[in-house]
Amino acid sequence: MTGYGKAQKDTADVFLNIEIKTINSKFADISLRNPKFLNEKELEIRNIIQQYLERGKISVNIEFQRKTALTSIELDATQITAYYNQLLEIASQAQAPTHDCFRLAVQFFETSSAGKSTTTLEKEEWILIENTLKEALQDCDKFRVQEGNTLAKQLSEGIKNIDNALALTAEEDPKRIEFVRQKIASRLAEIQNDKNYDQNRFEQEMIYYLEKLDITEEKIRLKNHLDYFVEMLENKDSNGKKLGFLAQEIGREINTIGSKANNVVIQRHVIAMKDELEKIKEQSLNLI
Repeated sequence: MTGYGKAQKDTADVFLNIEIKTINSKFADISLRNPKFLNEKELEIRNIIQQYLERGKISVNIEFQRKTALTSIELDATQITAYYNQLLEIASQAQAPTHDCFRLAVQFFETSSAGKSTTTLEKEEWILIENTLKEALQDCDKFRVQEGNTLAKQLSEGIKNIDNALALTAEEDPKRIEFVRQKIASRLAEIQNDKNYDQNRFEQEMIYYLEKLDITEEKIRLKNHLDYFVEMLENKDSNGKKLGFLAQEIGREINTIGSKANNVVIQRHVIAMKDELEKIKEQSLNLI
């Protein structure tokens, strides 16, 4: 389900911005962008995300800046110069480019014990990030709930349209049966004068034919599936996958009615039901 959430903290020491975007997916697919010093917390961050967002293609961007970073870092020029000279010497021996040597020298310093304070995560900072992440997730979840309510109304309307088409099918069915009965009676009157008429064989064929035409069970099952679909929509639990499976069962019953009915009017109702069901299947992919 699509969603969007954002939370921001701007204090005297840090600026923190967390943005979350989600789109439809059957599973939880989390894409995480964060500062390197948060890598040690990646698993914990992912667990927090899944507590709020069960599934979907989830993109999380964490922007974190220390306002005091430039003034608090004491760069050791001697140490950095030593790294730089060593890198130049190695590059010269290997006949490699030297344009990145200074940048690498600074990175070596930052990851050393002397520069460790620039890359480590303080406990207070993690608490701030964790709480802000939860705020952004709650904001995203509210967005998805609002969209879900709109989607539920659309699905409910689609089920209602199928139910109406089913009612029209049930209304037409007795007329269809009567037409078939009259056709059989007319044909029976013709073949009774046939010397090769085999009554036992004829009765067997009639039973088989009538069973193939009977859609009573399909109508009952389809009605039950429709009612259960509405029940699942009103349930507060996560039922996206169940609704997807149920839509498949609804489709099977509609197809069977269409293949057995052998009636133009009912076929039109079947087409209308299939059209509504395709919309429902597409929309149900958005549900959690």
